[in-house]
Amino acid sequence: MGKHTAGYLAHLEEDPELLGWGVWFVTLADNNQIIGDIGYKGRPDIKGIVEIGYGIIQDMHNKGIATESVKAIMEWAFSSGQVKKIVAECLIDNLPSIKVLEKLEMTRVSIKDGMIHWEITNNRHR
Repeated sequence: MGKHTAGYLAHLEEDPELLGWGVWFVTLADNNQIIGDIGYKGRPDIKGIVEIGYGIIQDMHNKGIATESVKAIMEWAFSSGQVKKIVAECLIDNLPSIKVLEKLEMTRVSIKDGMIHWEITNNRHR
C-alpha cells in the first residue's frame, strides 16, 4: 500500500465524510487484479473544486483504461452535487496523461514549474 493510500485511510477513520474523496483502486474486470489507483486529493473545496490524480501500471497503458477510469470518477464527482469544477495536473512530458486529459476534454489552463494544469467544469461535462 502506498503512502497516499495509507494516509487516506487514516484520515477516513477520523472523518467518515471523506469516503469517496480519496484513493480508489483500478482493477481489471475479468480477474480483479489491481493495476493502478485513481482518486481525489481531498473533498471539494468551498467553491466546488476537486483535484483528481491517477496512475496505471506501464503494462496497461494505451488500452483506454485510464481514460475510462478518469471519466467514471469525473461522472461520480459531478453527480454528487458538490462539484462544479475538476482540476488535474501532469508533467509537461507525460504524454499518456496528456492524451487522457485531452480525450476527456479537459482544458489546459496553465503551465508552471514543468506541470500542465487542467480543468473541466460541470456544464462542459458530458
